[in-house]
Amino acid sequence: MKKEKDKDKNKARLRRCNSVTSWLDILYIVLVVILVCHLFIVQIFDFHRYRERGKMQRASHDFELRGDIYDRNGIKLATDRIYYNIYARPVDYSKHETPAKIAKLFAPVLNISESNLYKKLSNKDIKVIAVKKNVDRDTAQKLMKIIAKNNFRSISLDKKEERDYPQGIFASHVLGFYNAEADVSNGVELSAKDKLQHVVKAQTYQQTRDGKIIYKFNTDPVAPTMTPKGLDVTLTIDAAIQHVCEKELQKIIQEKEALRGAVIVMNPKNGEILAYAVSPTYDPNQFQKASNTQIKNWTLTDVYPPGSTFKIITVTSAMELGKINENSIIQDQGKIKFGNYTIENYDYKQKGAPGNINLVYLFEHSSNIGSVNVGYLMSHKEFYGMLKKFGFGEKSGIDLPGESSGLLASPKYWDKGLHMTMSYGYGTSVSIMQMVSAVSALANNGVRVTPHVIKYSSEDVDDKVKHIQTISPSTAKIITRLLVKSVNNGKSVIKSDKYNIAAKTGTSRKPLENGRGYSGAMYTSTIGYLPANDPQVLIYVVIDSAKKGPVWGNTVAGPVFHEVSEQVARILDIKPDKIKK
Repeated sequence: MKKEKDKDKNKARLRRCNSVTSWLDILYIVLVVILVCHLFIVQIFDFHRYRERGKMQRASHDFELRGDIYDRNGIKLATDRIYYNIYARPVDYSKHETPAKIAKLFAPVLNISESNLYKKLSNKDIKVIAVKKNVDRDTAQKLMKIIAKNNFRSISLDKKEERDYPQGIFASHVLGFYNAEADVSNGVELSAKDKLQHVVKAQTYQQTRDGKIIYKFNTDPVAPTMTPKGLDVTLTIDAAIQHVCEKELQKIIQEKEALRGAVIVMNPKNGEILAYAVSPTYDPNQFQKASNTQIKNWTLTDVYPPGSTFKIITVTSAMELGKINENSIIQDQGKIKFGNYTIENYDYKQKGAPGNINLVYLFEHSSNIGSVNVGYLMSHKEFYGMLKKFGFGEKSGIDLPGESSGLLASPKYWDKGLHMTMSYGYGTSVSIMQMVSAVSALANNGVRVTPHVIKYSSEDVDDKVKHIQTISPSTAKIITRLLVKSVNNGKSVIKSDKYNIAAKTGTSRKPLENGRGYSGAMYTSTIGYLPANDPQVLIYVVIDSAKKGPVWGNTVAGPVFHEVSEQVARILDIKPDKIKK
């Protein structure tokens, strides 16, 4: 009985096994049919798509070079340098392609000792050996000939690009930097990125596994030898003027042990910046080694109280609104008390109250009280409205990244104290570029032109560069005359023997980092334009935290302004406008 039961169990097990096997056979047949159908479709009906995929695997085009950057006279300031990294793959070594043979042929070309190269190539623990990096094009071409002649399969050349700045630290804050691997950039390298990377026509071609070009009837034979390149960018910067500004800036910073400084030279008629020197500086070829302080263009990102140079804006605003005229007499009582604060002229303790003064005296002696009394002639809303016209509280529109809008409070938050300090350059914080833009209106018949460092084509200039009527031409001419008289009357170092210069110096206390109160350091500055009868250049010098000697606009920034103005006039061959008596 037991034997019969075991027999039945075996038969049942066999039936189940046969059933499973049958289903597996059916499944196998179905899979084979599906595979055959798929291959039939791929090879007969859908071969075009896979042929294109095959072409794409063979397709290649060289990486695209970035466009070059030039100064206005064609001096190259930035370019791409092509270099090669050489690699070896030990897995591809063979009887005729040994480390010893490769080392013997490569060592003289790579300027490496044969023994050291052999030792490096013999390290089979590494899948890919870096033979040498940053090899120039000529060396790479010699290696390619050796590789082709000996049919080496274990050696490969990886073509790379690197941004090169042949002038070193020159105009670094204008140019910025660019790193292709990390895709990071700054300065013009960032703001003109689209143009520098725009390739009009990139060629594509096919190549074999070992990198050989597959030439077909429609293959351009020149294409593989050419590297696609972006469009070049020309700057408004004049290298000769830039050099003068950088040299004079560095000289005064070292002499006065200052923290930082800037010199900007602009054509006020068209907004073209001819020089833009900023310190501290850095070498864009090695920007990774530079600190954030060095890389930051503080003339755009940081704001500061402009001090006495802002008196130009106060007087111009009041004149444009009809509150004063060229011959107005202003009361100067030497000092004013407001609440717990006392404002006085810098020379009050030595000279006392000058009494009634004219506008030439106000500029020449930089009268704080005179400026306050002129400012009081305007309402909060009127003064604010004029400051907005001059571009304060908004970006100048310069074609460089990182610009600040400055700090200009709405008139609803003004009180008498803020209005008073605003009048002589303390109630607001501005960027250096905002001051350049504002004062340029006086040098250009009342019209502010967008400052810019890129030389635009006739098609782009109208879109990129705006002309804004800020004040009337008559007001601009009157203020220019007053400034010229104040310079020529005094003993300022900015005075010139050949040119009538409309300018104003300034000194302001530096705010503390937390914005509450002031430190013991000073901003010293000088802004002006020449020749006064037909201004060709506007120059602004700002020096931050000078330590040595008397720290005033006339003693620190003034000498730099004088030297720069003299040399710029010579470089541009500006005709003198002073008549010798």
